[in-house]
Amino acid sequence: MKEIIAIIRPKKVRATKDVLDAIGFPCFLAVSVLGRGHQRGIAGEVNCELSPDTLNQARTGGMKYVPKRMLTIVVPDENVDTVVEAVVRVNQTDQIGDGKIFICPMENAVRVRTDETGESAIV
Repeated sequence: MKEIIAIIRPKKVRATKDVLDAIGFPCFLAVSVLGRGHQRGIAGEVNCELSPDTLNQARTGGMKYVPKRMLTIVVPDENVDTVVEAVVRVNQTDQIGDGKIFICPMENAVRVRTDETGESAIV
């Protein structure tokens, strides 16, 4: 099993959810996160009202943090490439701030309700 951690734009969550549903992986965890990459923040990424101070930061070298969504998806090893390709396809705009994907080994999983472990706990 692998844990796929995808950091994406907030406005891309629905499209990502739809493509994951379409390829048979409807289960994931989504968390609002703040961070920044090499771009040091892009004011256009934010879908909310910004204070004048924050807008000035964006014009003079970047915001402190940019709101993103972190998706965590646990999949069997043989499905990693399929899921990663789908997430990239939906989120790739060729613009700075498209996000990152991390793939980590997952030692085990337990479904609390049934005590199932391993891949049977995630499918």
